Parts: sequence; C-alpha cells; structure tokens
Amino acid sequence: MTDKTVADMSFEEAMAALESVVTQLERGEVALEQSIALYERGALLKAHCAAKLKSAEEKVELIRAAEGRATGTSPVEGM
Repeated sequence: MTDKTVADMSFEEAMAALESVVTQLERGEVALEQSIALYERGALLKAHCAAKLKSAEEKVELIRAAEGRATGTSPVEGM
C-alpha cells in the first residue's frame, strides 16, 4: 500500500489501488484481519472513484449547458 491517502489520489491512482485490493482479496492468501483492512480500504477507494466520476460528469454537463447543448448523459453504445 502507498503512504498517499485516498483523498489525495487521482482517479487513476485510486482505480489502480482498488484493482490491487481486489486481486489480493480474490487470491485469498491474506489473513482475516488483513482481509478486513483491505476490504475497508477498497470501500474507501470505490467511494473516492465514484465521487471523482460524478464530479467529472457534472463538469461536462456545465460545459454542455454553457455551449447551449443538450444536457444529460446517455449510455455508451454496448454498455
């Protein structure tokens, strides 16, 4: 784990850390107490990533509204 707090991580850093947590938990090679700590960190990382994405979506909506374009998001094709 890194010394950087979750709140100080960029979206990309937090996603990479979350992937690492998931990998460690999936392997099942960590002690119970460490698993709990990893799960807690994973929950923090997930919430941080969700907040970063929401913020980015809101910024895009503001840009679109300022340009007079329709606002609202639509799903990516195939998702």
